[in-house]
Amino acid sequence: MDSLAAAPGTGPATSPLPVLRGPRPAARFADLPSDRAVVMGILNCTPDSFSDGGEHNSLDTAIAHGLRMIYAGADIIDIGGESTRPGAPEVAAEEEQDRILPVIGALAKAGALISVDTRHADTAAKALDAGAALINDVSGMSVQPDMMALVATRGVPYVLMHRRGTAKTMDALNEYADVVEDVIAELMAVRGRFYEAGVLPEQIIVDPGLGFSKNAEQNWELLANLQRFEVLGHRVLVGTSRKRFLGSLLAHAGKAAPPKERDSATVATTALAAAMGAWGVRVHDVTGNLDAAKVAARQGAHRLSPAGAVTTGLGSR
Repeated sequence: MDSLAAAPGTGPATSPLPVLRGPRPAARFADLPSDRAVVMGILNCTPDSFSDGGEHNSLDTAIAHGLRMIYAGADIIDIGGESTRPGAPEVAAEEEQDRILPVIGALAKAGALISVDTRHADTAAKALDAGAALINDVSGMSVQPDMMALVATRGVPYVLMHRRGTAKTMDALNEYADVVEDVIAELMAVRGRFYEAGVLPEQIIVDPGLGFSKNAEQNWELLANLQRFEVLGHRVLVGTSRKRFLGSLLAHAGKAAPPKERDSATVATTALAAAMGAWGVRVHDVTGNLDAAKVAARQGAHRLSPAGAVTTGLGSR
C-alpha cells in the first residue's frame, strides 16, 4: 500500500492536487488480479447520487476520494457524472464531461485504472482520451449505435448492463416470465448488435443490472443465480452496493435502512457473488469489499468437490 503520508489530509497539503507530483505508469486492464474478484470503486461526481450525492461534487473532493480508494486497494475507479438512481434527470453530455474529465485525467496520472460510467459515446471517447481504459454503460437495452461503433473502433473493454427503459421509466418495466432467463436473453440480443458492429467477445463484460428495472425479489433471484450467466461466456460484474433491496432487507420499524447503513450487507453480497465466480464487484466501500473478495477467493481455493478433490479457484475470469 502507498504511504498514507501522501494521502490528502495527512500532511500540510490542503488540496489533493499537490499529491499528484508526477505521472505514474498507466495501470493496465490486463494486469487486473485473476485470483479473486476485481473491486471497482464508485466515484460519483454528481450532486444527486442516491448514496453520496454532493460529497464529491468538486474537483478537489473527487480527486481526494479517488486517491483514498486507490490507497485502500481498489483495482478500478469507476467515475460518473450522471446519477443513475430511479427517477434521476438526464444530464447533458457537456455538463457530464465538465464534471468528470479533469478527475479522470488527474487520477489516471496517479496510476489508477479508470472506468468511465456514461451513456454518451462522446463522453466515453473524451474519457478514453483523458486516460480511462474501460466503458461502463448503463444504457442497457437502449444503447446507441455510436457507442457500439466507439467500442469497436477503440477496442476497449465494455460493460454491457441489463436495463429496460430509462432512469425515469425503469421501475415500471419489471415484468418478467423468468427474470434470470429473460435478462440473459435480452443481454444476448444486445450483444448480437455489438458483434455486428465489430466488437469482439473478449471486450464484453456483462452486468445483470441489479436495481435497474427489477424489484427486490428479482434482485435476490439474480444474485442467487449468477452462475447461470456463465452461458454467455463473458466476465460478470455485479453491482449491489447500497441499493434499495438491501435497505428493504435491513428495514427497522418499517423504514428502510439509509444508504450508508447498507455497507455491511453489501460486503456480504460481495462475498456471495465472488464465491459464485463473479469477475468483479462495483462498490462504495473499497476496504470491506476487498476483504470479502479475498476471503471468498481463499475459501474457494480449498473448497471440496463432492468426490473429495480440492478445487482451485473461483471459476473463469
